[in-house]
Amino acid sequence: MKIEIVFDTVCPWCYVGKRRFDRALKDRPNLKPEIQYRSFLLNPDLPPGGVDRREFLERKFGSPQQYERVIEALVFTGKGEGIDFALDKIDRTPNSANSHRLVRLAQAIGAQGKAVDALFAAYFERGMDIGDPEILIRLAEEIGLDRQVATTHMLGEGDLNSVFNENARMHRLGVTGVPCYIFNESKAISGAQEPEIIVRMLDMASAQEAEQPTLQSTG
Repeated sequence: MKIEIVFDTVCPWCYVGKRRFDRALKDRPNLKPEIQYRSFLLNPDLPPGGVDRREFLERKFGSPQQYERVIEALVFTGKGEGIDFALDKIDRTPNSANSHRLVRLAQAIGAQGKAVDALFAAYFERGMDIGDPEILIRLAEEIGLDRQVATTHMLGEGDLNSVFNENARMHRLGVTGVPCYIFNESKAISGAQEPEIIVRMLDMASAQEAEQPTLQSTG
């Protein structure tokens, strides 16, 4: 089974969705899906160094009061998933392209999932600037990547075009919001769905796979 997870590292609901997806997989321990994380840029027009967090929120929400109403449900939901959102620690809203490059680099050692977890925790719980290459190099070491390899990659522009191209491809496929889960390139579901819903999607994809040989043999 192939599952593509379309996400952005600066999307808090993607963090919630990751926790729920992991819980769903634990309910189906016999499944060993091939999971591929796909880059999606919610704020592609931000400068490489990001922007002041307060400035970004005022531009997006109009007022601190509106923002507080939006995050109230998020923080409450996060607690239920073991996530301690500490959004007040965030000073800058980063351009997320560099962090997606780290996820792609981590694929080389089969650590994409670990990279995603590390980035989410660093940004949303520790307030770290995950657009800063030096911070990304530190996170790369934490998940087991060689520091020299990570330094060469993050201080250069390796995979940057791949991130942009993948983001464009996801838009062409019709993805308009994240997280989005694509099962076997045929069924998709969006949003930070409850584990029970994801389990149903896993079961549907498994049933589809089981039918495939029969369909081919009778064709």
